[in-house]
Amino acid sequence: MDQRLALDGRATGLMTLLCVVWSLQQISLKAAAPDVGPMLMVGLRSGIAALLVVALMRWRGEPLRLTPGGWRAGLVVGALFAFEYLLVAQALLLAHASHVVVFLYTAPIFAALGLHARLPAERLHWSQWLGIGIAFFGIAVAFLGRGAAVGAAHRDGAVLLGDTLALLAGVSWGATTVTIRCTVLARVPATESLLYQLVCACVLLLPAALLFGQGHFAATPDAWSHLAFQSVVVSFASFLAWFWLLRHYLASRLGVFSFLTPVFGVLLGIWLLGEPVEAGFVAGSALVLGGIVLVSGSGWLRLAVGRARAA
Repeated sequence: MDQRLALDGRATGLMTLLCVVWSLQQISLKAAAPDVGPMLMVGLRSGIAALLVVALMRWRGEPLRLTPGGWRAGLVVGALFAFEYLLVAQALLLAHASHVVVFLYTAPIFAALGLHARLPAERLHWSQWLGIGIAFFGIAVAFLGRGAAVGAAHRDGAVLLGDTLALLAGVSWGATTVTIRCTVLARVPATESLLYQLVCACVLLLPAALLFGQGHFAATPDAWSHLAFQSVVVSFASFLAWFWLLRHYLASRLGVFSFLTPVFGVLLGIWLLGEPVEAGFVAGSALVLGGIVLVSGSGWLRLAVGRARAA
């Protein structure tokens, strides 16, 4: 029997904070790109964060051993995680950071579809199916509606490719969530799940950065500060908190706050990076976010409607 909880105040506050951090993640990678290739940055931050996780485990007195039978699922999750950030790193060189964060955070939609097929506790309600339909319509609007606003060169060029890579990264993240929830990794310590992903990302993305021409590192103060933020805050603290949440709360309910991340990402991209505001992309993003709210917040919405009717 699944003992995971609905969202409470603790989970709500932590998820909101994580959304702020994750919205800054893409902004930071984009801003640091002239000094550090995004793919190299993710590989380096993953290695540093892995060492921090090991240090945390030693401090807690946790044994540095793998759960029997968990290494296969761990390698799958690690490969999916590395692939997700390979796509994100390429997308950030082609598209705006605000685009990348919106399409990446379609992940709850794909996770909900996968969990619906695998776990009885995560079955989708009709309102969630409606939300999925709205979200996919929003993706189409964001892709197609943007072309008229920015011209033919962008419509069939690099920005469109970057957006597509970011959407595929969202699919990969959704698959990672499903794998964690549906395998032995759902019962292992959060540190073990995180280590699988960090080690695989480091091992796979460092050589990939050289292969994809993202292996440059200029040792500037900005480069070091972004690397510290990415390593300690993003890859260590925020991901550890995320896996702890996955072990204690229903994954589909956690996504109710994930829509805040692309909202913060778009606003911060405009403010910090000076990215343009595109009417078609904004309209499509609003539909995507509305769909995510319906999918992830269906339980809350039904409860609110029930209370309103009772009143």
